[in-house]
Amino acid sequence: MLPSSGPMLLWTAVLLFVPCVGKTAWLCLQAWPDPVFEGDALTLRCQGRKNISVSQVKFYKDGKVLHFYEGKQTLSVGAATLQSRGQYHCTGQVMYIPQTFTLISEAAMVQVRELFPPPVLSVIPSPEPREGSLVTLRCQTKLHPLRSALRLLFSFHKDGHTLQDRGPLPELCIPGVKGEDSGLYWCEAALEGGQVQKQSPRLEVRVQAPVSRPVLTLQHGPADPAVGDVVQLLCEAQRGSPPIRYSFYLDEKIVGNHSAPCGGSASLLFPVKSEHDAGNYSCEAENSVSRERSEPRKLSLKGSQALSTPTGSNRLVPWLPVSLFGMMVIAAAFLVYLRPWRKAGPLPSQIPPTTPGGERCSPYANGHHQEEKGEGVVYSVRRGTSRRSAARPAEFTAGIKFCHLCRGEMPAAQ
Repeated sequence: MLPSSGPMLLWTAVLLFVPCVGKTAWLCLQAWPDPVFEGDALTLRCQGRKNISVSQVKFYKDGKVLHFYEGKQTLSVGAATLQSRGQYHCTGQVMYIPQTFTLISEAAMVQVRELFPPPVLSVIPSPEPREGSLVTLRCQTKLHPLRSALRLLFSFHKDGHTLQDRGPLPELCIPGVKGEDSGLYWCEAALEGGQVQKQSPRLEVRVQAPVSRPVLTLQHGPADPAVGDVVQLLCEAQRGSPPIRYSFYLDEKIVGNHSAPCGGSASLLFPVKSEHDAGNYSCEAENSVSRERSEPRKLSLKGSQALSTPTGSNRLVPWLPVSLFGMMVIAAAFLVYLRPWRKAGPLPSQIPPTTPGGERCSPYANGHHQEEKGEGVVYSVRRGTSRRSAARPAEFTAGIKFCHLCRGEMPAAQ
């Protein structure tokens, strides 16, 4: 009994030992190429020691079955990606006459190297360019030094549509950007042949448009407001990139401000506290690009005169009453000055001279003309009676002298 049982125990020990030896040395897994880069055709081979025949081969990755082959010992995984990294092993059946054993290979770590990092999109000069400026989109990445001989192609995209198809240039120029050029941009770098392609993170581009000149509206009741009322100041810029900051002014003094994060208009409720709140109001709109001031709007209060600076069309209105009053004063003074002359009678030049007989010599009376010669001097006069002699009692020296001349006599020495 003992002689026959000895060989059986030895054979059993060999069977138990072979799988243990096979797990560490009799079966192994190989992966190539080595090293493995993205895009490479990854191939796995489950091989027995000394090219021993292996059947019923199964391949595993990270403990999960990848594929099962009846008679093949190789597996083509396809183009390697970064997700192809992991621990691989295989199992297979090896024939040891008179029995067949299932062996397990050691685990092999497959490292897939990155051919190039994901590209990064940059906007020059800024992701918030000013409207009308030149913008350059740049797609940046770099091949691995061991694969620098390969060629990359670049494409650019915005909001779901392609701006530029794949080409060798990593830049795209956009001259004179407008508001509609705002949006989400990204670029794509691809290995020539299309085995590997990577996209950049999306980048938001916001074209900054300058603000237009705002319009100020004063909203109150149908009549002019009074002290104690509330006036609404509404300021709106029709265009301009948000956020927009609005400031409200009374003449040159700021009375409040408001911010519009999404653009549009802004309002301010202004309580009228005194007559000093009347005047010229204006507002100012400002964003990151420009600043504009509105036209002034005049606010008048009920029962009071506005304190705003008068415009060129009404500068003379306050002086009109003063001018009329001055003219009236001058006219009154002139009348007072002429009144004594009326009471004293006609002016001396209007009184005709008198004759020695009491007749007056009037140049306006009708008479005859005579000529007398006296000492070489000829006098020519008109003589007649005065129509108004009875009303002129006053006599003047000049008139007496003139009557002597009418008779051809020389006046007496004075």
